[in-house]
Amino acid sequence: MPARSVQSLLEDLRLISEDSYALVEAVRDLVRATLPDISEEVKYGGILFSSGSVQFGGVFAYTQHVSVEFGAGAAISDPHGLLEGSGKGRRHIKLRTQDDIRAKRLAEYLPLALAAAG
Repeated sequence: MPARSVQSLLEDLRLISEDSYALVEAVRDLVRATLPDISEEVKYGGILFSSGSVQFGGVFAYTQHVSVEFGAGAAISDPHGLLEGSGKGRRHIKLRTQDDIRAKRLAEYLPLALAAAG
């Protein structure tokens, strides 16, 4: 069975929720602008981001929010106290609107997530 493409996932998401689609696309744009040498793949129902061989996070659309998740998020020194979660490794930031991207300082967390995963 071939791997699902990012475009296919986005098309399905757009059919379900235009707002979630727009929010996921805004996150992807920010990731590409902040960390230009990343790659994407569909896994676990979302889009995972990698730099070289280091997978550092992903974006996942849920019914009420979009979550930007960091696999090694527990290792991030959380400068603004915005990371959620209490597991051994993962942390996430929940986004409900595009304004949350700026308000929750997502651009500042992306390089921290990459460094923590490396």
